[in-house]
Amino acid sequence: MSGIDLSGKIALVTGASRGIGAVVACRLAEAGAKVGVNYHASADAAKMVVSSITDSGGEAFLVGGDVSQEEAAESAIKQTVEHWGNIDILVNNAGINKDRLLMRMTPDDFDSVMDVNLRGAFLCCKYVIPHLIKQRSGRVINMSSVVGLSGNPGQANYAAAKAGLIGLTKAVAREVASRNVTVNALAPGYITTGMVDELTEDTQAKILANIPMGRFGTPEDVAESVVFLCSDGASYITGQVLTIDGGMIA
Repeated sequence: MSGIDLSGKIALVTGASRGIGAVVACRLAEAGAKVGVNYHASADAAKMVVSSITDSGGEAFLVGGDVSQEEAAESAIKQTVEHWGNIDILVNNAGINKDRLLMRMTPDDFDSVMDVNLRGAFLCCKYVIPHLIKQRSGRVINMSSVVGLSGNPGQANYAAAKAGLIGLTKAVAREVASRNVTVNALAPGYITTGMVDELTEDTQAKILANIPMGRFGTPEDVAESVVFLCSDGASYITGQVLTIDGGMIA
């Protein structure tokens, strides 16, 4: 998306060591933002993301920690502010999935997905919002999913967490709108990351038959939407869910 300049903006992207998060971090840096690359277990992959950004002339640093834990979430925000003196953008992207049919799903399967996908976003919002309110500007983007809008067999935990993110987005957007802080959610469909690659060719064909655009999305498709929502051009958009699914649930 040419023309968007985020120079001087400081961003934190959670779960940015791979997949959509890594591409979002790189795209924000390409637009001029300084980026905190958060990771939990994949330190080497996160280092590669930082190197990719810095090798291209951008600015980034590592922010370790499991954001589903309160101390780690608070620390991630604190590290970013201390490193660059400020924070303007939070992208809550960290997420996991533990898919299985409801009757076979364990309470731990449910709780762990809710903890990372929803509780982590809540905690990061809790600790970033005071900074954004104080400066009377900022952007929060929560990475939901079309599954949170339509449901999906075998993903009751994931769907519940992603639907919860939409509710969180709308509530927080109302709380901070008067301070010029926007809070929006993205709801990607089937994106060409590891989860899609693991599907059989037959399953992929069946999914594609239900996507009007006839292709899977790319992490770049999602990243461009993040950059737009962080721009001045999106300053009057808040509390919304932008679906990036090629028309799948239109």
